Amino acid sequence: MSDDGQQHTGHERVPSRQRRRFPGISSRAYEHPSDRSALVALRKLSGFDTVFKTLSGLLPERSLRLLYLSESVRVSERQFQHLHDMLLDACYILDLKKVPPMYVTQDPQPNAMCIGLDEPIIVVTTGLVELLDEEEMRAVVGHEVGHALSGHSVYRTILLFLTSLALKVAWIPLGNLAIMAIITALREWFRKSELSADRAGLLVGQDPQASMRGLMKIAGGNHLHEMNVDAFLEQAEEYESGGDLRDSVLKILNVLPRSHPFTTVRAAELKKWAESRDFQRIMDGHYPRRDGDKDTSVSDSFRESAASYASDVKTSKDPLMKLVTDLAGGAGDLGGRVRRGFEGFRTPPPPKEGPTDTPRDEE
Repeated sequence: MSDDGQQHTGHERVPSRQRRRFPGISSRAYEHPSDRSALVALRKLSGFDTVFKTLSGLLPERSLRLLYLSESVRVSERQFQHLHDMLLDACYILDLKKVPPMYVTQDPQPNAMCIGLDEPIIVVTTGLVELLDEEEMRAVVGHEVGHALSGHSVYRTILLFLTSLALKVAWIPLGNLAIMAIITALREWFRKSELSADRAGLLVGQDPQASMRGLMKIAGGNHLHEMNVDAFLEQAEEYESGGDLRDSVLKILNVLPRSHPFTTVRAAELKKWAESRDFQRIMDGHYPRRDGDKDTSVSDSFRESAASYASDVKTSKDPLMKLVTDLAGGAGDLGGRVRRGFEGFRTPPPPKEGPTDTPRDEE
């Protein structure tokens, strides 16, 4: 038994404290509906992964692995043992048979990622290791193992490569447009995949408060005594419901260049899922198994995704989403409401004088 209480019997890995384990769990159990529908569709395409990797032959994956091997510290029983134990715990809980290599790289910016085409590798920065306590870090390691189990590392690697390529060909007329279109689509998928991985982190850590604290620290730094989880979640509520249509458009523009959702939004989404019936069913041992993945219906997955989006739009407090709901319901005075919502974007011209200056009824 190791110093932190983790037992090792042959290849068996037992979590360092009492946590539920999910034998044979499918990533479908925790994947966000929009993330899941995209992944199921890709997996059902015969030979897609092979073609995708062939077309991605320019990716310097071997170089990437050698880079981390030479410039970072590989986590093991002799280096960063506490992270090594967390990694074994996470793989044991989510029943991931092959433990991915994990590296710590010197970077003050808190960050973690799971990359790789043939085999995933996990990289965490020193900024993140120094920022989070043990339970918060456990949720992050579980988050990255969730990426590995879902097969996200392939597409994340493609995204990183294309982002770098876009910078190199930016000087070519029109050369960057096609690449940016792909990057934009990948970023939209990856933002949803982050919500899925947050759920995986919660399944591994099984401590909602630690997951919330970790996200709050990523947003506000190592000043836990100055912050409050409830107040942090209230920010997400204000972000979701505040402002008018102009703010809704600005939110979309702000998020487009990002690979991750905003931290407050992630915390609110995770809290909602932690309180859901779906999460409780998983904790009770009722979840989809990996051996049923091959029978997963693409159409069923898309229906689930559509239903989730419809529910999100219906319950959203965002002004733009309310407008969409009203449009679907056939609400009157829609044109007038749109004009009023955006009237602050430009200064209206001065009114004309004379008998013809009669106000028109809004449509």
